[in-house]
Amino acid sequence: MDEVFGRRDMIAQPRLKELSVKSDLRGFIQLGSHVCALTLSGTMVVLAWGTAWAVPAFIVHGTLINFLYAGQHELSHWTVFRTKALNELFGRAFGFILIYPRDFDQIQHFAHHRFTQDWQRDGELARERYTLGSYLMWLLGPSYWYSRVRRIVRFSLGVVTEPYIPEARKSGLIGEARWHLAGYGAIAALSFATRSSLALEIWLLPMLAMKPVHQLQNTIEHLGLPHVDVITQNTRSTRTNAVMRWMGWNMQYHTAHHAFPGVPCYHLRALHRELFLAKNMAPPTMTYLGFQRSVLRAFWNGRTETDYPDDAIWIGNDAAGAPLAAQVHPSAEV
Repeated sequence: MDEVFGRRDMIAQPRLKELSVKSDLRGFIQLGSHVCALTLSGTMVVLAWGTAWAVPAFIVHGTLINFLYAGQHELSHWTVFRTKALNELFGRAFGFILIYPRDFDQIQHFAHHRFTQDWQRDGELARERYTLGSYLMWLLGPSYWYSRVRRIVRFSLGVVTEPYIPEARKSGLIGEARWHLAGYGAIAALSFATRSSLALEIWLLPMLAMKPVHQLQNTIEHLGLPHVDVITQNTRSTRTNAVMRWMGWNMQYHTAHHAFPGVPCYHLRALHRELFLAKNMAPPTMTYLGFQRSVLRAFWNGRTETDYPDDAIWIGNDAAGAPLAAQVHPSAEV
């Protein structure tokens, strides 16, 4: 997946080429800082286990684990490192940790980029339309983890039914799922043999418990925007702070990313400025909590996703006093 999906009339080609340059050094700075923070938080969890200090350490560590998906996502785009093998290596490692196999993620995500907001073909819209209950189950994590684990088990049994998966790729996904299950089984067996709860303490429990924080990012990117083939209308960026942008590998500049997926995460802020701020414009933009408030209001009193039109915005900008249909918020920088 690269910039072939981009809208080339949005930016001069020499500038796009400049922003699309990948760097092993920049990649290691981004990945290394995340892994170092994760190592530190994991050490703190182990040292503080059984004390009150374990609670904040657990929260930070679990959040950092879940936001590894931002890294997996970028590694699936082959944009983190100039050296292709490094994207492959770390992408598979992150996919194993997150119970989200790399090859499947790439195929699903390719369909998402190619057919964003298309109910029939977007790989991330292969779901029932939300009700308040189903949305909360996804936001809080139970249905998220159920779908991830169930899919790996189903694939390992040779059952691949997703319509966006090419027939030629199914055997590879089956093998990938089996390798994942074998790895998880080996970790479980070693834990039982050594009577160790380390895998639970520094991996599974914090990852499962803190999924809702990462779901703030997963849910904000497209929900409530038109199901049309226009990147600047169907994709939302996020106004947040520098720490969240670092942890999210700059995926908060999501409209810029969808416009040109071949631009590395460490150049997305510059791309966002080039596409929008330099033109005194902004894409659909919200804050995390502002978005969640709007979603809960939209689903209150028994309303569901089917009650809103596919071709119109039903969750708009959260700037004070902004009308629902407002799409340009010139002063917003995410």
